[in-house]
Amino acid sequence: MRKFMILIAAALPLVTGGCIAKTIVDVATLPIKATAQAADWATTSQEESDRNYGKKMREQEAREGKERKKRDKECRKNPDKCASYDGYRAGSDSD
Repeated sequence: MRKFMILIAAALPLVTGGCIAKTIVDVATLPIKATAQAADWATTSQEESDRNYGKKMREQEAREGKERKKRDKECRKNPDKCASYDGYRAGSDSD
């Protein structure tokens, strides 16, 4: 019986294949991974900031284009009432 127990104890690391060690490492690194993920969610990367700025500028340019098109249409109908364009300009801070 004693030889059987020694044989099982010796074969246990081979059978588990490092599962226990991997679990211990996973549990030990979990707080670090969770903190890194929370920091990533809480901050905006430069790439995200650039992408958001580009989207905002495209929307502003589209808005300016629509207003200019509308103004040009009105100028064609009533050329006497037409003055220089003083409407919305993309990139200006006057929203």
